[in-house]
This record gives sequence, structure tokens and C-alpha cells, in this order.
Amino acid sequence: MNNSITNHKIGELDPLLLNSLLTKYSHESKITKWDMGASSSRDISVQVQKGNAKQLKGSQRHSMTLRVWNKYNQVGITSTSDLTSEGIRKAMRGAIEASVFGNKKESPEFSSLAKAELAEINPKVSDPHTIEELLNIMKYAEKKLIDTHQSIDSVPYNGLNESYIERIYINSEGANRHMKLSQSSIYLYAKAEEENKKPRSAGGIRVNSSLDKLDINSCIKETSEKLISHLKYKSIETNKYLTCFTPEAFLQLISAFSSMFNARSIMDGVSLMNEHSIGTQIAVSNLNISDEGLHPDNVGAFSFDGEGTPTQNINLVSRGILTNLLHSEATARKFGVTPTGHAGLGAKVSVSPDWLVVSKCKPEMDKDQSLNVKKTLQEFILIDELSAIHSGVKASQGSFSLPFDGWIVSNGKKTSIEAATVAGDILNVLKSIVKIENEQIVTHQGISPHVWVQDMSITGEA
Repeated sequence: MNNSITNHKIGELDPLLLNSLLTKYSHESKITKWDMGASSSRDISVQVQKGNAKQLKGSQRHSMTLRVWNKYNQVGITSTSDLTSEGIRKAMRGAIEASVFGNKKESPEFSSLAKAELAEINPKVSDPHTIEELLNIMKYAEKKLIDTHQSIDSVPYNGLNESYIERIYINSEGANRHMKLSQSSIYLYAKAEEENKKPRSAGGIRVNSSLDKLDINSCIKETSEKLISHLKYKSIETNKYLTCFTPEAFLQLISAFSSMFNARSIMDGVSLMNEHSIGTQIAVSNLNISDEGLHPDNVGAFSFDGEGTPTQNINLVSRGILTNLLHSEATARKFGVTPTGHAGLGAKVSVSPDWLVVSKCKPEMDKDQSLNVKKTLQEFILIDELSAIHSGVKASQGSFSLPFDGWIVSNGKKTSIEAATVAGDILNVLKSIVKIENEQIVTHQGISPHVWVQDMSITGEA
């Protein structure tokens, strides 16, 4: 290989060149088994403050994780951001040296599906915009949001982002995965204040595959309407309440306890479930939960995971019964199943959901069919957004205590709650669901209907 190729700087990822370099260096090092995951991203983002640019950022990132197996089947792993040919050579050398310390008792293998056919996603990669174009859009969004109500005085947190992402997986047995996509997002978090009242705030997020398709006006409208609805607020008494979770809030709660569905967490002993939990009833019989990374509304969908396994849609909970888990190659081998396409690639392979979808099992009846967030006259708490997820959730124990934004609804009238915390046990929550509404709503983090739960413990704060 001539110098112009061996010293080539890989800007956009080139699977053929990466494969060629890794094959060459592995032969030189007498390594016969290796795999590599690489990613590349280009991002531009803007933030504004009172009509002026607050922060303008542009970045280009590259990263690679290389695993090699020595003759004793011990695995060495190296990660690097230096994707020059010399950087890759050093990564190979480092991984070989690290393999001496590899765990002989638990050695990962290639995914059995690393060369299986992939689903056809074919995302359209949008044309890039200039940072000046993003800045003008963000200035417009800030001004329009502030102008929607005289009490809205600022949008202290905001951001408009455009990203281009590539991902590659290659191994020594001929697996060769490559995909790229684009993604744009806007975040608006506004603050309002009225005389003799506490400041109130609310936010909205939109995500799409391109900036041109990003529904900025609906994000402005949602943020404004939420914020205005919070201006008149009151404290509530500590008590147990009938509670309705918005789709966003319910997905936040389920995601916080996604270790229930995570085979890696089960093996590590940090999950509510265990190896024998498949087939047990963990929720009401009309609740379905699936992970659908291939859903057409998932604009960040990749067709393969960090180990090259095809992304798959998996039913996790069917009619309230835990039916499947999310697996990497290693956990699938341990459980005697096939990988599900939810693995990362690293020193310890992680497992995580892609795109959670909550739905109602149609043949099953709700415990209370009369409930509907738009029609019911019963008094209830409407939780819109949960806070302090990382500190307020004990996933391995199932307990949570979380501040929230929301309203108390009485006779159809919504009044913002000044401050309150919702607490409980996730398995009790799933078994205390009294209504799952029919309409599924697409959010930036998944899909869910409104979900009603009886006797939630709400602590009011003076």
C-alpha cells in the first residue's frame, strides 16, 4: 500500500479503506480475528439571547472502537478519535497489548447476525445549511415566542441543531455495515412572570430528519400554550390522586426503568427482573410496550447496532406479560436466544432501547372506560413532564420520587400546580393503570397514549 493511502486522513468514513487498513495491520500482527465500530458526525448549533447570538458551535467528531482476539481468545479493546492510517495502526497495537489482560471466562464473540440482511431504511440525507441560516431561524423563533404573550419575558434556554451522522461496523469474517443520516432539532424553554407571582417556565422540543421539515411553529405554539397555562397556579394537598400521564411523561417513566427489559442489567443484578421473569404478568392486561427502532417516525433510526446486528422491532410487554428482553451478542448467548440489535460496542458491551412504543391491547377492557383527558369531569392530576430522573429513580429497586410539571384538573378546568412530587413503585404503577387512551401520540422520544393510574402519591410543596 503506497504512502498516499496509508497516510490518508479519513474525513467521511470509508468502509473499503478502513477494511483494507485493518486487514493489513492484523496480518502484520498475526491477528486473525477482529472487529471495528466507527462513527462520524458533523454538527452545527446556535443559541440566541434577546435577539443576539449567544453561542454558535460547529464540530466534526470521529471515533473508532477496535476489538481484537488473541490466540488464547482473550479480547483487547482500544478506542481512538485518530482515524488516520497511523492512528489505526496504533489502535491495533494497543488492542493487541490489552488482549493479554482480557477476561478468559467471558469473551465476547461476533454477532451471529452480523452479516444478516438489513431492513431497508434509506434515510434521505438533507442538504446542509449555514450557521447564519440557523441563527436567523432561531432569532425568529425566540421573537415569535416572546410576542405570543405579554408575560413571556425571555427564552433563557434554546437551541437549534443540525447533524450528519455516519456509522460503520466491520469484522474479519466479512461483515460490512455502513449507514448515514441527518437530523435536526429545536428546543425552546421560555420563562414568564406576572406581578406578585413566581416566575413560571415551560418548554417544547421538535426533531426531524431535516431542517426544512422541522415544525418550528408548532414548537413555539406548544411552548407558549403550556407556559400561559402555568401562570395561574395553586398549591395542592399531599394525597393520593387519580393521575393521568401525558405521552411524554409516561415514556420518561418507562425509559427510566428500561433496565426491566435489559438482559445486560439482569445479568449484572441491577434490574427488577431476573432470568426467570419472562412470561410473568408485570402490568395490567391491556398494556403493550415494544421497542421499535425501525418505526418510520424514528428519524434517528439506524439499521444495525454497534455489533452489526440488524435493528429489530421487539415486543417487550404483551397484554401486561413480559415477553422479550433486549439483547447483545453476549447476553443472547447466555439466554439461548438471538441478538435483538440493541448493543453498543465498548469495553463492556451495553444494551439500550431505541424507540419505545406504548399501546393499548384492543381486546382487553379498561378498568374505567369513562376516562378521557379531554372530556372527563372527574378531578385528576395531569402530569406533563418529570424532572430529576437521574437522582429521583432507583431503577434496581423500582422506586421513584420525582418533581413534575402539571395541572390539577377539576370539572374540566386546568390549574397549574405550584410545585409537587410524584412517588411510587413502577410495578405498582403498571398494575394500577385504569385507562389507556386509544390515541397514540408521536413524541421526540417514542410513541404513547395518555395513561391513567389510580391512587398515585402526590406530595404538594408549599
